[in-house]
Amino acid sequence: MTHDQKNILSVRDMDREEIDALLTAAAKFDQHEFTGHELDDKILAVLFFEPSTRTRMSFSSAMMRLGGKILNLGSVEASSIAKGETLSDTIRVISGYADAIVLRHPKEGAARLASEVASVPVINGGDGAGQHPSQTLLDLFTIRKSMQLENIDVGLQGDLRYGRTVHSLADALTKYNNIRLHTIAPEGLDLPNHLKQDLTDAGMEIIVHESIEETIPELDVLYVTRLQRERFPDPAAFASFAATYRITPELLERAKPSMIVLHPLPRVDEIDPAVDSLPCAKYFQQAHYGVPVRMAMLHEVMSP
Repeated sequence: MTHDQKNILSVRDMDREEIDALLTAAAKFDQHEFTGHELDDKILAVLFFEPSTRTRMSFSSAMMRLGGKILNLGSVEASSIAKGETLSDTIRVISGYADAIVLRHPKEGAARLASEVASVPVINGGDGAGQHPSQTLLDLFTIRKSMQLENIDVGLQGDLRYGRTVHSLADALTKYNNIRLHTIAPEGLDLPNHLKQDLTDAGMEIIVHESIEETIPELDVLYVTRLQRERFPDPAAFASFAATYRITPELLERAKPSMIVLHPLPRVDEIDPAVDSLPCAKYFQQAHYGVPVRMAMLHEVMSP
């Protein structure tokens, strides 16, 4: 948040104090410590160029709970973008209709580009394989509800190469003390080398594991992401990985009693539904926390 207008584009732009302040504000919203009139006269433009359920609806819910109104782009096919209008022109025009913009776009860097031409604050709702700051903030919020954000072991499992949620979360965790990152991914889908280098340069210890079994007893947090079938040229290879990486109640018997399991959702079959009723399963709560966290973000960028 370096501009005169407050944008939230990437956790990389934020220091620990800014992140903690947003998480503390979110905790107040989660406790219903608000009037419902904070953003009474404000309008949020929701521009989603990619499908979304949770991010789109929780931003809309957050805005409405604070008394504001929503302008939805609707389907891309029904907008001027279908006529070839550039993102820059779309953003310039919509800046005149709203007090802030939430943008999700398939191209990495789209939110930053939008912020350079917008005359109102821009919040990145996810850009390509890049950043997803609102998801990261709600991930941190969920962890902070269960434990301190320092001196913990965090496991990342699944598609770590293309998953923007894990890239963004790993970046954010470098801002906290003594976090050890354990990666569990199929060959070719581990964290990208440039990101590993950035994390190591920031002082984070990264431990690579072949299997979840060997690391589960050490973890305080297990963050599971889905394996994307389209990343596997061979259906048999996908089936074998999917079976190997499935989280089951039997596997979790080896975990610490205090360990929590997170997932950015949607899940396919990487977590057995029998896990849902266990105390460690926090992924539906995690989705619920999207509303207070996004209330804090909207309040931050739109309040005077």
